[in-house]
Formats: sequence, C-alpha cells, structure tokens
Amino acid sequence: MEHLSLIANKPFFNSSTIPLKTSAKTSFSPAELIFRKISRRIAVKSSLKAEPIVNEPGDEAVYLEPIYEPTPRNRPLRTPHSGYHFDGTVRKFFEGWYFKVSIPECRQSFCFMYSVENQAFPKKLSQIEEAKYGPRFTGVGAQILGADDKYICQYTQESTYFWGDKNELMLGNTFVAQKNMQPPKKEIPPQEFNRRVSEGFQVTPLWHQGYICDDGRTNYAETVKTARWAYSTRPVYGWGTIESKQKSTAGWLAAFPVFEPHWQICMAGGLSTGWIEWGDKRYEFKNAPSYSEKNWGGAFPRKWFWVQCNVFKGADGEVALTAAGGLRQLPGLSENFENAALIGLHYRGVFYEFVPWNGVVNWEIAAWGHWFISAENETHKVVLEATTKDSGTTLRAPTSEYGLAPACKDTCFADLRLRMFERRYDGTEGKVILDVTSNMAAVEVGGGPWFSTWKGKTSTPEIINRVIGLPIDVEGIFGLAPFLKPPGL
Repeated sequence: MEHLSLIANKPFFNSSTIPLKTSAKTSFSPAELIFRKISRRIAVKSSLKAEPIVNEPGDEAVYLEPIYEPTPRNRPLRTPHSGYHFDGTVRKFFEGWYFKVSIPECRQSFCFMYSVENQAFPKKLSQIEEAKYGPRFTGVGAQILGADDKYICQYTQESTYFWGDKNELMLGNTFVAQKNMQPPKKEIPPQEFNRRVSEGFQVTPLWHQGYICDDGRTNYAETVKTARWAYSTRPVYGWGTIESKQKSTAGWLAAFPVFEPHWQICMAGGLSTGWIEWGDKRYEFKNAPSYSEKNWGGAFPRKWFWVQCNVFKGADGEVALTAAGGLRQLPGLSENFENAALIGLHYRGVFYEFVPWNGVVNWEIAAWGHWFISAENETHKVVLEATTKDSGTTLRAPTSEYGLAPACKDTCFADLRLRMFERRYDGTEGKVILDVTSNMAAVEVGGGPWFSTWKGKTSTPEIINRVIGLPIDVEGIFGLAPFLKPPGL
C-alpha cells in the first residue's frame, strides 16, 4: 500500500478538487464551507461569523460543483466486505450502510443511512409466500440525520429498483423514476442519474448523490420535507494502517454467516467536497471530514452502543475514532448472547486496534447522555468519554420483529475526550500518545431494554477469541477458488 503522498500523485486522485498535503499529517479539518439559503430567484449568502448578505436581484450565484470520477476496480484502501452480501437465499436478511459528512465550521453533520430488507422478495409478500416462508418485512429505506439533528426518511416496501455491487461499495435505489425513464441498475454518471431518477440515490466510495422526500411517517422528530445532495470523496483511511492490507472489522469469520450481524468500517476517514440542500438551506463544503460503514445479517444486535468522530481539537495529525459494542446472539438453537465491543483509532497513518482477540474492552453506557469506554492491548491503552445534553433524534433500523422501525437514538453534538497511552510492562499507563477533544462526536444507543446504565466488558469465550485472532487471509484463500467466494467479500 502506498503512502498518502504517493497515492495523491495517482491519476485517479489528480482530477479531484481536494489537495492532499504531501505528508502523513493530512488533517481532516478545518474544512471550507459556504452556506446559502435556497431561493427561487436569489441566493442568500451567509458568513458563519456575520449577518447574512443578500444578493441583489440579477446577481449571478456561483455554486460549488464536485467533480465525478467512476469507481476503479482494485482501488487503494478498499476494505474487505465492501460489496453487497445478499446471496439470493430466502433466509431473513438485511444490509445497511452509513455515510457521514461533518462540517466543523458550523458544527453540523449529515448522516445518510440506507437499508434493504429481504431482497429475495422484491415486493411485499403474498399470503401464499408468507404461509410458506413465514413473515418477512421487505423494502428499501433512505434516512438522513442532518443539520440541527433534523431528520428525513423515505421508504418503500419494494426493492425492485435497488441495486448493490457484490464486489465494491456501490449501491443505489430509485424511489421515483423520471417520466419514461428506466431506473439504473449500476453506477452511472451524475448527469445520467439526474436524467433518469426523480427521487432516489446512488453512492460509491468516491461519489454520492440523491434526492429524497419525507414520507410523512415520522411524528416523533423534527423533519425537513426534502433533501438533495452531490459530493465527491477522497478516502484517507480504510480500516488499517495506510501502508498495510486493510482489515475486516470483525475478523476473518465475518466471511461466514455466524456471529451476526456483521459490521465493517469501510472508510474510517475521508475528505469530501460538494453540497447538500437541507430543506431550504444549502451547505457547500470542501475537504469536509467523512466516514462510512455497513452492517449485514439476520438482525441487529439485541442492544448496542456506538461512538464515532474524526473532528478533533488538540491533535497534531489526523485522528479518526470508532468505538462500538453490542449484545449479540451466539450461533445455535438456544438464546445465548455475548458482549462484543471494539475501539479502532487511526492517527498519523497508523491503526490502533483494540478488540476482544487482542485485549479487553470495558464500558459503562447510560440509557442516554454518557458513554465511557476503555480498552487495552499488549502495547497501548485507550480511554474515551462522551457526554451530551442534546435530547437526540430517534432513528429507524431494520428489525426482524417490525421491519424498518424506530430502534435507536443519535446525536452528532456530543462532547468527547479521547486519550491513548503506551502500556508499560506492568499494565500501567506510560507515555501519552494522544489527548484530544471534540464537540462533534456522533453517539448512539440502540435496541434494549435500557432500564439502567449498561456496564460490561468483552466476554467472548477464549477458544473463539483464539480462532478469530488467527492470521487467516480469507480473500487470498477464495482467490484460489473464486467460484466459492461469498458475495460482498
């Protein structure tokens, strides 16, 4: 894997409008931001530190347009499990994707969430199908948690016009096609997408665009009626040290349908340029910190928590943090559950991994408002604490009992302190590697019940930890027999 300064000179990156610094200290912030209020006749320009200045009628409004590049095969920093994992079987199955853009200058974030359920049934099940296969929830959902924690969701029970690439992080859906136009089934240039799709989205590791309308089903959160967006992204971190092979977040067993749901961070940190129209406001940004991940399997965990941030103060290099844990069901007929958790930290091009198979993760998570997580491996210790007084926004998630239903609560306005130390031979804290803060951490709690604070630690059986921790190159093995390779890997 090439160093950032070398990757920046590749032709694939040169067409981007985002300049990378020629060192490993490429910072995720500050981004550049232009904020406009949408108007049919005039543009309203606003500085973040001044009163709005209204253009005179007739003035030409200059809008930022990102540059599109098609996704190359064998791209740098591709992680395992970037593709769509649906294997065509009729078992209960969902897949969900999450993309986030943060704009530090106005302390706003936009979180795009897509999900598809039981695509073996592209339409709502008939009575005969339900009698044969049991109840299934079907369909495609697009949600956005945006500026000021406002929300939008568009959902359809049909997945006929959903598509996902089995080898790469590329997917899309058409909710409403343009008149007399056929919905796309693969990545297409932005102009072609706009010509064929009235309401829908397409997203790749390098490009993201769409337009959705709120479906009116959300009576528990403040919503916007419409959202439109287009932005390009330059990945900076996948999931692993930059110069090394990128890792599967949950270990090599994620290639098989055990320990579900599976989870993969696809891009721990990137730089995005483009615009988002959020209700009646337009946000334009350049070099904005961005992030993506995905889940797939039979159902979400019984209960979970999550913290993510790549906008920090006090760092002398780029920092990207992801931490999460859940109560997930073990394979088998009985209802046995385990605590699973991890912390992943990228700093100055190096990946620090804290997982059950190389150490211990501890947590104390309130029903809402407080997240405390610590972990250690053989060489380092990490401690993070996030708090928020924000009330948060309830989001939907694919559930086996109710389909795409309210199941978790999030905010992007949490305060966070992150510390990492070298670990001395006796387990005590040694040299401080990192001590930084943020007021833009994304935090989440989900599932339940959450009657009280959840105190826990990783509790995977030792034999399983040893198996997961084995240095098995699954992609290399399936490379010898590609016809056996599971989808998505």
